Amino acid sequence: MQIAPDGSADRVVTFRNVHNWMKSEQAAAVFSAMYKALKPGGILGVVEHRNSTLKPQDTKAESGYVSEDYVIALARNAGFEFLEKSEINANSKDTKDYPVWALPPSLAFKDKDRNKYLAIGESDRMTIKFIKPE
Repeated sequence: MQIAPDGSADRVVTFRNVHNWMKSEQAAAVFSAMYKALKPGGILGVVEHRNSTLKPQDTKAESGYVSEDYVIALARNAGFEFLEKSEINANSKDTKDYPVWALPPSLAFKDKDRNKYLAIGESDRMTIKFIKPE
């Protein structure tokens, strides 16, 4: 898998895609491709729906939620180093006891518990920054 020519990118960012890659069993391959695409010193930014630390990680991420530890392990296994994380996309109202698609903007359950999900808002999301070592 190749997303760009090797060593051609300064930055790669991905928003709410890791769960899809896990479902299709492509997560490790995509992280490897992102690593190869980056120049040494390049930055990878990952935003993903954050799973509860109390719940075991489903390797297919059927709920759409992924644990921070799982994302960090995927990145490290590809060769990245963890730099930092931010809580800029955190949402403490997200109880994560429903599929992420129940929340806005999808509202997959239509009118069922609509007001509940609108009051929660969008999912609690991790925002993590990695670097490809020099």
